[in-house]
Amino acid sequence: MSENQNLLAEQRRALIIDEVRRRGGVRVNELTRKLGVSDMTVRRDLDALARQGVVEKVHGGAVPVVEASTHEPGFEAKSGLELTAKEDIARAAAPLAAPGTAIALSGGTTTFALAKELLDVPDLTVVTNSVRVADVFHASQRGAASRQGAATVVLTGGVRTPSDSLVGPVADQAIEALHFDVLFLGVHGISPEAGLSTPNLAEAETNRRLVQSARRVVVVADHTKWGTVGLSSFASLDQVDTLVTDGGLPVEARAEVAEHMRLVVAGEPEDGADI
Repeated sequence: MSENQNLLAEQRRALIIDEVRRRGGVRVNELTRKLGVSDMTVRRDLDALARQGVVEKVHGGAVPVVEASTHEPGFEAKSGLELTAKEDIARAAAPLAAPGTAIALSGGTTTFALAKELLDVPDLTVVTNSVRVADVFHASQRGAASRQGAATVVLTGGVRTPSDSLVGPVADQAIEALHFDVLFLGVHGISPEAGLSTPNLAEAETNRRLVQSARRVVVVADHTKWGTVGLSSFASLDQVDTLVTDGGLPVEARAEVAEHMRLVVAGEPEDGADI
């Protein structure tokens, strides 16, 4: 990390998270030197990250939070993490939704960001098990009810999870009867060994049905999801056609991904290519 007094709070905190995870812990005085900010600013950042549950404060610094494979953060807790990366990923993934097609958007904060980018794609049919994603489209339609080409939204039923996804037998049955051209899938974790995984058993089954009903599967996930393993796996890497991620994904991870699927890195030349 290089010194930069003009970093926004979100950017500073993203750099702090990366440093904590990479080194296994950091001290306040190290961060003040590297970020070029005051001791008080760093402590405020660590307080904010600790409240979000992504670092644990210790005397003089911070260490990573070791999460159980069953830990499932709520939507609000996740929404502030890697926000810029999620927005970049959403912009890179949006061209993969062709006008007039049927697409599915799973639950998650990255698919929520993607939904906002898809509002101007005409004549989409959107299947989603995310209350938040459905709200994005419904709010847009309320604001411009007569807009030509507005998306048709199909919201599955089901039981609501902490991440505001609808899961369970009702959602599974609805999804099972549908077929869509592209599934945009947010994930809790992605790894070579476990594939795609989630801490929620019911959500794993619903995601499994989403994958089975899609002609193409596009995973939208920031680099921090790589190497994370949840309680239940629901798809292998070979079942994914494309991964859209951000530039923080390490070189060795990129090589691993490329063995199984197409890799799109937001901000790099291949953005926007057709799948």
